[in-house]
Amino acid sequence: MSDREGDFPAMADDAYLFLLPDQHPRLGTALAAVGALQCTETPAVHGWLQAHDVAASSELVRILPAEAQAFIPEGAERLLVPLSEEEALRVQQECAPQSVTDVEGELLQYRETTQDWEALVHRALAAGVPAPRIARLTGLDPQAIGHLTVRTTDA
Repeated sequence: MSDREGDFPAMADDAYLFLLPDQHPRLGTALAAVGALQCTETPAVHGWLQAHDVAASSELVRILPAEAQAFIPEGAERLLVPLSEEEALRVQQECAPQSVTDVEGELLQYRETTQDWEALVHRALAAGVPAPRIARLTGLDPQAIGHLTVRTTDA
């Protein structure tokens, strides 16, 4: 990481941002499900998102640890980004499979709190919970959920 050390202090690991091709099974996790990452505030990531006309909150913007790059679909647009140790751990945890039952339990609990709803919705979508079910379990507006599942230029 010698060429990036000055830009990203104390970075321990790398990950790949990539755009999930249409009609492709969900891989990695949605960038928004991981929470704030230092690298997402860089001009490189902002430019990459703009170049592909997609917002960081889109379900199509995925992240995988660098060691899992073989799973990124061939031809998918990708960008290598550095992560701190804590960020790398969060990415690995979000990429780990989670049962639908566990996610649905979190969705039901959502009604008692309103924090970080986008990350919760992204985790549910990644676990395979359909958007209409997420809306029923959380009471969220189906349109708000729908905005997370499609390309958008609102960054």
